[in-house]
Amino acid sequence: MAAALAPAISLRLRPYNSLRFFSTIPLILSNYHAFTPIIFRPSRFSGRRFFSAVVTGALHARERKMPEFNEKSIGDTGTSKVGEFRKKLKVVDIKGGPDEGLDRLGQILPVTGWVRTVRVQSSITFIEINDGSCLSNMQCVVDSDAEGYDQVESGLIATGASIWVQGTVVESQGSKQKVELKVNKIVVVGKCDPSFPIQKKRVSREFLRTKAHLRPRTNTFGAVARVRNALAYATHKFFQENGFVWVSSPIITASDCEGAGEQFCVTTLDFFGEPAFLTVSGQLNGETYATALSDVYTFGPTFRAENSHTSRHLSEFWMIEPELAFADLNDDMACATAYLQYVVRHILENCKEDMNFFNTWIEKGIIDRLSDVAEKDFVQLTYTDAIDLLLRANKKFEFPVIVSLL
Repeated sequence: MAAALAPAISLRLRPYNSLRFFSTIPLILSNYHAFTPIIFRPSRFSGRRFFSAVVTGALHARERKMPEFNEKSIGDTGTSKVGEFRKKLKVVDIKGGPDEGLDRLGQILPVTGWVRTVRVQSSITFIEINDGSCLSNMQCVVDSDAEGYDQVESGLIATGASIWVQGTVVESQGSKQKVELKVNKIVVVGKCDPSFPIQKKRVSREFLRTKAHLRPRTNTFGAVARVRNALAYATHKFFQENGFVWVSSPIITASDCEGAGEQFCVTTLDFFGEPAFLTVSGQLNGETYATALSDVYTFGPTFRAENSHTSRHLSEFWMIEPELAFADLNDDMACATAYLQYVVRHILENCKEDMNFFNTWIEKGIIDRLSDVAEKDFVQLTYTDAIDLLLRANKKFEFPVIVSLL
């Protein structure tokens, strides 16, 4: 979003950058002449394994029709207009429908991703690849007739490697999936060191803390990222559909926002002339904008510096703070209830595979509990009524209910 609104880097290609950029393209691309590279500023990651966008563009050049340009060049520089941007085909597009891919039988499709497992048998090889678009892998069946099979024989295609495959969607003979890809061509985009630590066996989260750059490759962190993305999308969708305006509140501030929590100090007095901190809330900005724009909401990172190491404390998290003008407490409760049920329904309907994974491996019963939140009516009651219900409940609580007259 930030890059779309205000690009932070120049896309102008300087001569020395051009040399460095084009020198990183693997030699395997010499047979592919027509592709539009996506150029990024070289960084410490610049190297042939990281230019996957360029490699993918080259690999798809033969399979897609290139955009037609006018014969006359634009301006005096001999340049042509930029080609049309198109959504990349992903595994979820193939397997994510109600037919789980059966509606694509017979189609010849390209798939890119990272190798999860490789099973080499006498006459056939099974490769499972995942592109992060869903929890499921795409099972690819490769025999010795496939172009590029020598890369399988040489061991280049191993767990963790990034590859490009093209093949025909066929009905799977296995029970874990309904379709698989009968590969006719395979290309290694980036090889992987044999010491790649994320293998098929499960690894602990403590171990993954030491391999933070590889955590998104695991099922758990991939599912969390997709569900979090869906929740963020549903959050904006709910408020936008109900006439709210999103306010981007500042992250660096001198305000403590009603003493909401201990703050992280981020600068000395030399820069701002007064102490500055990471924000603990965007509420004050939301309130001022609500007096001009009526209904607004903030949705961004907030920080708390309390020296607490419990599972209930976060040093950084994203907070949603709607502010409604010309509203009372009943309107606030109605808004909070509608929002909560909206986003919960959204993930139950659109993240079924990931939620089933959570229900099986992370927290059993989570789907039933969330379904109750989405479907049942909320009630409002006083603190007195709430305490009375707890006292009459035939249940022993970890923390006893204490009634205070204060």
